Amino acid sequence: MGMIQNDWLEPLKPEFSKPYYKELYTKVQEEYSTRLIFPPADDIFNAFDFTPLSEVKVVILGQDPYHGDGQAHGLSFSVKPGVKIPPSLVNIYKELQSDVGCYIPNNGYLEKWARQGVLLLNTVLTVCAHQANSHRGIGWEEFTDAAIRILNEQDRPIVYLLWGRPAQSKKSMLHNPKHLILTAPHPSPLSAHNGFFGCKHFSQANEFLEKNGLKPIDWQIENR
Repeated sequence: MGMIQNDWLEPLKPEFSKPYYKELYTKVQEEYSTRLIFPPADDIFNAFDFTPLSEVKVVILGQDPYHGDGQAHGLSFSVKPGVKIPPSLVNIYKELQSDVGCYIPNNGYLEKWARQGVLLLNTVLTVCAHQANSHRGIGWEEFTDAAIRILNEQDRPIVYLLWGRPAQSKKSMLHNPKHLILTAPHPSPLSAHNGFFGCKHFSQANEFLEKNGLKPIDWQIENR
């Protein structure tokens, strides 16, 4: 299991000594040694590694990692280059095209967003191969809730894009007047037509950032 190295480490450090985290660590180690688990162990904390706390401008909360072979790499909604773009991300790209005019790229690799300050955080950080939600309830939610509370305490503008009910359940933790919370149905094919399409979250996020003197996100993922 990788380790957080950057400025997330200090505020998250108290979690590592709590009983729930010790149980979680033991469970995850055991799972990786006996079963096929995604993402690769070194990628578990990529959301934190790619987007230092001091650089977070936008938070996009996912649920658990993709459970197909070669998909998950530690960033919510993202897949590595060369991997088929999952249906939810296809719909995110359609909304981006409609909202801010981005072309639809040939890959689903969202590292560019993460490097600009978009925290792509799943609330559960690991999953058994081909078993959605299989690591729900083993302790990851408590850990990522701690991260969300840390974000809520940041004394600067941050935008939260909360898509779908599980993400929106975190809204009660967010009460910082400097932050903007945007909610919409999940971009999955089952719900995107219920209000995700047309939500204009990407342009609203950038308007908020610019209004507060921050550089907007370049949402265009380029072809590779």
